[in-house]
Amino acid sequence: MNVKIPSEITAIAKKLRDKKYQAFLVGGCVRDFLLNKKPKDWDVATNAKPEEIQKIFPDSVYENRFGTVAIKTDSEDQTLKIIEATSFRLEGKYTDKRHPDEIKFAKTIEEDLARRDFTVNAMAAEIQFEENIKIVDPFDGQKDLKNKIIRTVGEPSKRFNEDALRLMRAVRFSAELNFEIEEKTAAAIKEEAHLLAVIAKERICDELEKIIITERAAEGVQKLKKLNLLPHIIPELGEGIGVGQNKHHIYDVYDHNIRALDYAAKNNYSLIIRLAALLHDVGKPRTKRGEGPDSTFYNHEIVGAKIVKQMLDRLHFSKEIIEKVVHLVRYHLFYYNVGEVTEAGVRRFLHRVKPENIDDLIKVREADRIGSGVPKAVPYKLRHLLFMVEKVKQDPLSPKMLAVDGKDVMEIAKIEPGPKVGQILSILLDEVLEDPLKNEKKYLKNRIQELIKLKDKELEKTSEGAKEKKEEFEGGLEEEMKKKYYV
Repeated sequence: MNVKIPSEITAIAKKLRDKKYQAFLVGGCVRDFLLNKKPKDWDVATNAKPEEIQKIFPDSVYENRFGTVAIKTDSEDQTLKIIEATSFRLEGKYTDKRHPDEIKFAKTIEEDLARRDFTVNAMAAEIQFEENIKIVDPFDGQKDLKNKIIRTVGEPSKRFNEDALRLMRAVRFSAELNFEIEEKTAAAIKEEAHLLAVIAKERICDELEKIIITERAAEGVQKLKKLNLLPHIIPELGEGIGVGQNKHHIYDVYDHNIRALDYAAKNNYSLIIRLAALLHDVGKPRTKRGEGPDSTFYNHEIVGAKIVKQMLDRLHFSKEIIEKVVHLVRYHLFYYNVGEVTEAGVRRFLHRVKPENIDDLIKVREADRIGSGVPKAVPYKLRHLLFMVEKVKQDPLSPKMLAVDGKDVMEIAKIEPGPKVGQILSILLDEVLEDPLKNEKKYLKNRIQELIKLKDKELEKTSEGAKEKKEEFEGGLEEEMKKKYYV
């Protein structure tokens, strides 16, 4: 094996052995160890009780009912600063399908391993001395590792009824390790899929994130669908199954979204981009009009953004992730044609999507294109757009970049805070987006004096007209334009 047990672990094991206690590595770290992968964390199991562990390690912390003691080390490695040592334990019934009703301490490591979820996670490695370990494997986890199989320890239905999150964990391990789910285990997942309803959304969100961030994210989502889990997690995605598209797509909406995710995952894009790629067309089923090659999906990006907001809120994703994914879905469908869209149009586009989002937006568009079945992710149009973005991104793109502000408007126009201030600033920004040279204080002050003379309705109408110009680059275009110019 190329992976060595860290000295911090062997030191803990030695102290336990010196006091006549056993020390084992358990769980995922043993699995990863046997696969020659560096474990993400290291967990120790011992026949010492929590209070006995604390006597040996006075700086340790014990603040739970699961027999887990947090042992502090002096390691510079963040993954080794705290090592969790857990007493061998048995678990009672899982009435709530989430947590054991009671915890009892066990006498042997075999008893402890029997409570675990999958065979590949139910192995232990006894740390005997520096370079020697003894594998304890009562459920043939090594055999399943060799055959690349995810199998429950014991009866599948019993394991899933103990903790329903294991339904998703099976899929996650399958995606992470590129393993198949054993036949009886898979059948039990389909049968018990409804149990996810009792699981906290935060836990479901955590597992979904772990699936999406794997290299085989698309395969993971496909497995969620195959095993009847998808309707209990993101049913909105499933609405695209069998929904045909127009002449610009060779796949139905669902397959298109999955292929977009696959592209994002294979390019190691961030979680946010992967989620946006997976969900970018989730609004299409609810906006489809007509059938066949000329069917339309007007405003699907707007509807999709609303759906994604509701979906991610429901799953308790972080506010930051929700805002960014929703933004990317909302603006993923933009119009750009070399020679057709002006520099002013590019500035308006950047004003809407914000310059800091442009790289991510382009990546989502790449995924969208490949998911549609086209051969090139970045055609000439997109490359030219990036050139134009670089050319204009230092120009004034937001009200904050104007040579005047709201205070100036109120002072010159002699008005109190209110809608007129925003309306005037919106008009000024539109003029500056059209011609950055107009972002000069004297000119803008003169324009404020002119604009305040307009009647309220005329000012409002002019402001709304300025805002509409900013839509030039977005979706919601006439279908013929989309057909002709879609990037």
